Amino acid sequence: MFTGYSPSDIVIVVLSLLFSVGVHEAVHAYVAHSLGDDTAAQEGRLTLNPLKHIDLYMTVLLPAVLILFHLPPIFVAKPVPFDPLRVRFGEYGAALVALGGPFSNLALAAVAAFLINFGVIPEAAQHAAVIFIQLNISLFVFNMLPIPPLDGSRLLYAFAPEPIQKIMYQIESMGLLLVVFIILVLSQFIGPVLSSIGQTIFNFLL
Repeated sequence: MFTGYSPSDIVIVVLSLLFSVGVHEAVHAYVAHSLGDDTAAQEGRLTLNPLKHIDLYMTVLLPAVLILFHLPPIFVAKPVPFDPLRVRFGEYGAALVALGGPFSNLALAAVAAFLINFGVIPEAAQHAAVIFIQLNISLFVFNMLPIPPLDGSRLLYAFAPEPIQKIMYQIESMGLLLVVFIILVLSQFIGPVLSSIGQTIFNFLL
């Protein structure tokens, strides 16, 4: 979806990203708090303020550069801290905390598409709205990958047998840089799949 973007479009991407990441991470914190864990709240992450959630390099510069070079964008924010042992329902509660983030992005895309479809957004602003929708769909699709420590892996944790969980914990300990490395190396294989899924959702919404 992210093809043919001009420098001005990149500005729209960055502004949309700041807002969308703020919502994404705030929903993580809110779900964790509602399930009994106030770790994120104590660290000031129960907020829509994007400045509390972004990392300048990983959240803003990395995806902007990848889009300019026509590579699949990778959107990474500072993870919201939470204690799975304090969340109700165990691994299932942890999965709910994780899924709250990407599904908030899907909801943002759906709302923006609804406003376009019903003519609420002026034609002059529709191009920016489309970029906003594309970005939030990408956030949803990317974060739902079942690769630790991405959000989708928590859903796999909840249902995977213990041997698989142990392997996933080992992968998660390597951090997000491993995820970035894997996706960049395998971008020619993963990129078309992610783009196809994202385009299908985009076509459905609009």
